[in-house]
Amino acid sequence: MKQKRWTKSNIIFVAVILLFIIPQTRSFFQVWVHKGMSYFNQSSIIDKEERKSVSYSNWKLISDSQLDLDFKDTKGKVVFINFWATWCPPCIAEMPSIQDVYNDYNDKVVFLFVTTDDFDKVEKFKTKNGFNFEVYSPLSAPPLELSVHSIPRTFIINKSGEIVVDESGAVDWNSKKVRSQLDELLSEQPI
Repeated sequence: MKQKRWTKSNIIFVAVILLFIIPQTRSFFQVWVHKGMSYFNQSSIIDKEERKSVSYSNWKLISDSQLDLDFKDTKGKVVFINFWATWCPPCIAEMPSIQDVYNDYNDKVVFLFVTTDDFDKVEKFKTKNGFNFEVYSPLSAPPLELSVHSIPRTFIINKSGEIVVDESGAVDWNSKKVRSQLDELLSEQPI
């Protein structure tokens, strides 16, 4: 009877599986995998005839600096909304790319980083990772067009109130394509 030998590929496969099972290494490797996948998951503009308009209903939010925001105040502006959580590996994977875009566009685009996580936990997460964007917690339900069932989920809304980008999962938001999309949206006049 022929005895089966462990090959290098078998050992690597078992090691990788163990890294995803062991709690101390699982999160790091999940983030790493999602970060790699984000380079293939690119943002794309929704065709004009397929776009949904946002109803600027009574969606109220509060920021981690205790400032109230009424979603109606974003009407007529380009808005980048990211639903996320501190415990979510794909969210963590895409955050550095969002921070880079935020650094360059926060004076032109309204960024809403929306989470239901406790603000103390959010602040620790932001400090640990060197993030400086403002985070919001919903005080009421978002408009139906922006309701989400999984995270991360990111919407970009144009000045006319149309959802022009709707992406689930980790995305490399700091790409030339996204920056070009934002520049184009900023140059448009609201309808």
